[in-house]
Amino acid sequence: MKKAKALVRFVFALAGTAFAVSAYAQTILKFSHTDQQQGARQAAAQVFAKKVEEYTQGRYKVQVFCCSQLGNDPKNIEQLALGGVDFTVSATGSYAGQVPTLNLTMMPFIIDSYAQGWKFYDESKWLQAQFDKAPPKGFRFLATWEAGFRNMTTREPLNSPADAKGKKLRTFPNEMMRWQLEAMGFGIQIMPLPEVYLAIQQGAVAGQENPIDTIYSNKFYEVAPNVTLTNHVYSPIPLAVSEKTWQRFSPADQQAVLRAAKEVAPFQRNMIKDNDEKLLASMESKGAKINRKPNIEAFRKSVEPVYVKAREKYGADVDQVLTEAAAVRKAVK
Repeated sequence: MKKAKALVRFVFALAGTAFAVSAYAQTILKFSHTDQQQGARQAAAQVFAKKVEEYTQGRYKVQVFCCSQLGNDPKNIEQLALGGVDFTVSATGSYAGQVPTLNLTMMPFIIDSYAQGWKFYDESKWLQAQFDKAPPKGFRFLATWEAGFRNMTTREPLNSPADAKGKKLRTFPNEMMRWQLEAMGFGIQIMPLPEVYLAIQQGAVAGQENPIDTIYSNKFYEVAPNVTLTNHVYSPIPLAVSEKTWQRFSPADQQAVLRAAKEVAPFQRNMIKDNDEKLLASMESKGAKINRKPNIEAFRKSVEPVYVKAREKYGADVDQVLTEAAAVRKAVK
């Protein structure tokens, strides 16, 4: 009798353990990005992670790796395609290694305001066609998050292309960005984001270009205190999921993840837009010199050859982008 009771207790204990494991078992998904802990990208990723866990009833837990812990942007996208990470978020130009026509989103001065940028990225038929090319490359776009307009931070004052002559500027590996910065007069140095602060500090480069949130969170204004608001490229950051991961989701979980991604977009977009002036004021209070009125016409003039070069390589796609962008600028002042 004692043996029988002991066996019953063992069976119930085993069943209880199995229930506990089943109740708390989760699949861990890796979300890798290059932003710092205090950046808007990290804030949005954390909100996304909570929503995914909630909307999948705890079946999935997103673990966020910030600060280039798992790799820089090209490495993250490479790993995304291979299934080594499940999510990443990066500038459209970073995905151009896999979908080359996305280089055209980095053409200079085609978007003038956040409202225009949001309309273009949400409604452009051309852009959606480019995004549709991603799944065969190993990933798919879920929603377009925000990074903001790209601006310059340099050791010396920068007011026009004349000030760029002879100066080496760090940027990320993107063909269109290289073309326009060289057209402005800069020499170009490609390097991973975590190496930039030290490179400027040691004088290896004269500065860098990035959106305001990235400039602030990486403290580039400390070593390159001249912040010049060129707004030369509008640079949102589409959130992408590995196609291998996507195909493992049930249809219900696909919809849950997509819902989470799209719900975070307006939160992150407004966070960037609303924080620009606050971050500029904070940088100024710490010694940065903010040039709000550089000679934009001179910068625009200097990059005109970029459109010619783009047409030579990408043909009719260029005029389709420019036409859609012009229509957006006309519709949204």
